[in-house]
Amino acid sequence: MSHTAYIGVGTNLGDRIANFRTAVERVGEIEETRVTRQSSLYESEPIGKARNWFLNGVLEITTALDAKALLKQLQTIETGMGRKKTKAKASVSRIIDLDILLFDGQVIESRTLKVPHPELPNRRFVLLPLSELAPALKHPVSAETISTLSVTTSDKTRVMLFKT
Repeated sequence: MSHTAYIGVGTNLGDRIANFRTAVERVGEIEETRVTRQSSLYESEPIGKARNWFLNGVLEITTALDAKALLKQLQTIETGMGRKKTKAKASVSRIIDLDILLFDGQVIESRTLKVPHPELPNRRFVLLPLSELAPALKHPVSAETISTLSVTTSDKTRVMLFKT
């Protein structure tokens, strides 16, 4: 069975463009997974304890993996790229961050995985690239379109199209 998922990608340490490209390449190398589309890149101001501006984007993928198996693969990519896990909930700088934003319109509530991503409606840096790929897609809990969420979010952080 094939699933469609949307993966948020973020980086603000080191060579951000190289980090982003490496992450996309490695996601595409996951068994029975294919990157079908990629948003433009967006630059967003740091939040929380992060100090450097982030480079963000969203991938649309198809995969035969279930959501938990996909999460495990994404975490392996993060670790392989040098991400250090912290217990802090606050936003911190990171070499790479890969989040499952949406997975087939499913609602998943487990100790290790929450889908849709709980912060999705509150993050312009994810909503803008996601609305570029799937503006009419409906959030599985609120039933609002991604396009609507992107213009009604209370998040006022600066997010701009990144010129490469």
